[in-house]
Amino acid sequence: MTSKIAILTHERQQFESVSYLLHPLLSLWAKSGIEIVVLRGPKHYEPADALFMHIDLTVIPEEYEHFSQRYPVVINGLVKDISKRHISTLILGRKDNYQGPVLVKTNRNFGGGMEKRLVRRTPFSRLAKKLQKRLPWYWKKHLSPDNYPIFSGPGQVPKPVWWNRHLVVEKFLPEREGNHFALRQWVFFGDREMSQRVVSPNPIVKARNILSRETGIAIPDDLRKRRKDLGFDYGKFDFVQIDGQTILLDANRTPSFNIRTPTPAQAAMLEHLAAGVFAYLPSRDRFTPVQDNAGREDRS
Repeated sequence: MTSKIAILTHERQQFESVSYLLHPLLSLWAKSGIEIVVLRGPKHYEPADALFMHIDLTVIPEEYEHFSQRYPVVINGLVKDISKRHISTLILGRKDNYQGPVLVKTNRNFGGGMEKRLVRRTPFSRLAKKLQKRLPWYWKKHLSPDNYPIFSGPGQVPKPVWWNRHLVVEKFLPEREGNHFALRQWVFFGDREMSQRVVSPNPIVKARNILSRETGIAIPDDLRKRRKDLGFDYGKFDFVQIDGQTILLDANRTPSFNIRTPTPAQAAMLEHLAAGVFAYLPSRDRFTPVQDNAGREDRS
């Protein structure tokens, strides 16, 4: 029996032009015989065994949520809100009695960049954009996720930040390795997963500033429980561990994959992750066995 998956994207987002992790997974599913259809917005229904919600926004619009209810299985259907105020346990209020470094972020995911791109171009929106550029950063709706401001304490945070509903102030609790900063990442789909710990000289750890990488790290039980509580079937968690405490920094339901030509090891990892889809489909076909991220043969 051939299975069919419908991929629901936002009607005004350029799904094909963004380097999503889902793209190589779709190629692997197609090669295994799974039929794939991409739905651009909730206006056209097409029957499928499962609907994959791939809406690259912080909050899922209601019309997309209602549309998804027409399908027997909805992958990531429970993940409706990944805003910092919904995900983070580090957010501070203006009157909180806290002394220590803090970080200012946007409440929206990825600096609010995806929502910014969806603003319809009108004379008024163009004027508003020009005015926004002239404002100090602490009055803005969007910030670069590469340069979130860090302060030595809440008292150094500009006062307008506390009144800007688009921004949040978090405790800055980095995992350290000597003078460097460590970040742990967990990518998962169903019962399949990949994990790594990366080290950078930059407190905002990004792929381009990584010094070293350790793959196949252990995922703590409390983070697995957090994934279950948040309803994630597929996604990526960024987290740190400090004095035995696990701290979730970011939860992303549309992770990216910027490697055009994967190494054999990376290709094996992708195939391992892609097999997670079979937990959501009636067909029980499987990929050819590959090596998982701990070096064990995967025969499921």
